[in-house]
Amino acid sequence: MRTTLLELRTGGTESVVDITPQCAEFVAETGGDGLLNVFVPHSTAGVAVMELGSRSDEDLLASLDDLLPADDRWRHRHGSPGHGRSHVMPALIAPYATVPVVSGKLALGTWQSVAVVDLNVDNPDRRVRLSFLTSQTDGAGW
Repeated sequence: MRTTLLELRTGGTESVVDITPQCAEFVAETGGDGLLNVFVPHSTAGVAVMELGSRSDEDLLASLDDLLPADDRWRHRHGSPGHGRSHVMPALIAPYATVPVVSGKLALGTWQSVAVVDLNVDNPDRRVRLSFLTSQTDGAGW
């Protein structure tokens, strides 16, 4: 398994950050077939495979605001108002995604991108673990 850690700054606002270029660069170096696992080791962020650039990211954030309002209803209370919702969000948008890789290229659909979703305005510094799992060449499978 080949792995690397990305340092990412999401800013002090709710965000959807496109990391597709970094993912593509990482798997291109392999030139092989396998699976890319993208994982954020944080309890308040997630990874989404979705269309970006057509305001879908804004729609996602608006939907999350409808589902998880930033108000005082949350039992998990520290940080900015509504911070508890950031700890619930990874149950809806998992902190990981797996993408097939063929000949060193992400096998995403035409409009798909890989993005980090972060509602936590209290901590803008994020890490993203990229892990490439290659298929064995001896015919034994994974």
